[in-house]
Amino acid sequence: QALFADYAAELADPEQRRLYEEEVAALERERGVEVRFVHPAAGYVLRTSQAGSRRCYLNVCSNPQVGPPQARAEPGGHRWTLPYSLAPGREELGRGGRRRLVYDVVFHPAALRLAARNARFRRLLSDTALEAVERHCAVQLDRANAAVLRGTKY
Repeated sequence: QALFADYAAELADPEQRRLYEEEVAALERERGVEVRFVHPAAGYVLRTSQAGSRRCYLNVCSNPQVGPPQARAEPGGHRWTLPYSLAPGREELGRGGRRRLVYDVVFHPAALRLAARNARFRRLLSDTALEAVERHCAVQLDRANAAVLRGTKY
């Protein structure tokens, strides 16, 4: 347990984290793979439940490395393409020591700016985030009761 605490403290240090990312990038480059680390900026949080009972949260966040949203005109409106990056879910301890699942869904900053100005676009972004987690993490989320947490950005 002490080893894990040391490891966590080491990763929390920005200089150590930068060195770690450089080493991983160099190792992957040797294998012919280009690696870019995505550090998300806070956006907003969706609270929902997984499998009918387990509370979970989706951090809808941004990073300029993710492709920008694109609209294509169609009869009756627009069809949006919303590229995203998704991190695997992780377990965190919430208030009172209760475990909760957290997923980060990362969009381009322009997508979050549009969502801040337009409620319909925010709903589209939230639906896309929920669908991404369900599809890629093979989980069932309670979409009907998913709600934006006011005052919480990440």
